[in-house]
Amino acid sequence: MLLIYWKERIFVIQYLGPPQAGRFSRHFYYCERERIMNAKLLGFFSGFPTRHFTDDIAAVLKEALTVRDSLVFISSWPDDHAQNDDDSHGMHRMFAEKNMPFDRHSVIDSRTKADDAVSMIREASCIFLMGGNATLQLQLMCDKGILDEIRQSSAVILGVSAGAMNMGGPTVDIYESSTPYEGLGFANITVKAHYPFEGELLQSLKQVSMELPVCLMTDESAIFVTKETIAKIGQIYRMVKGEITPLTQEQLEQMRN
Repeated sequence: MLLIYWKERIFVIQYLGPPQAGRFSRHFYYCERERIMNAKLLGFFSGFPTRHFTDDIAAVLKEALTVRDSLVFISSWPDDHAQNDDDSHGMHRMFAEKNMPFDRHSVIDSRTKADDAVSMIREASCIFLMGGNATLQLQLMCDKGILDEIRQSSAVILGVSAGAMNMGGPTVDIYESSTPYEGLGFANITVKAHYPFEGELLQSLKQVSMELPVCLMTDESAIFVTKETIAKIGQIYRMVKGEITPLTQEQLEQMRN
């Protein structure tokens, strides 16, 4: 069982139970909270099952990514090194095929020393939070001391699926707990990717939506945020008190910090 909450300016993740593989190696994590957006562009994605950016999404990225020195991925499966390497190469190809290659790309996972992770984030032109396990990704960012580094970065910051969840706040990793947590807090967006879905997952999210509006993103959709604007591409829905309706621009504007 996980307890995830803020205590004054401190973010606490508490795992109640014996140590398990793939779980927290410590019982508590503490990360200072910071709510300043310096990023050139934020991009929240659901997923790309074809492993290609759509033309509309690529156009927004290309306009923002005028400097492409370093692309840094942040794993959500920190110990799966082979998969992280394969996924990061494949995701870089998604940029390259749209004429957005980077001089270099790398991935932060459990192999990465904390000092190196901080340097990688500070030098990044683009930071990309990968999909997978949102809780393990948040743990990794806390472990490596890069949570505030990402919040303070002026790079383009992107997240897909679990990564998009962790960019928002408050958010919920429904597979771990129905208790909301803050994530990076770049925008007031509670993301659930890969809509539509049914069954127990949908029912669990309806319960969450009684207290917290949930943004249901279909694959190949996007939400882009700058300091001045917020816009969406593709089909995105809003669930409030169990009711699902298309997300309007007015509702989208309310999600900006």
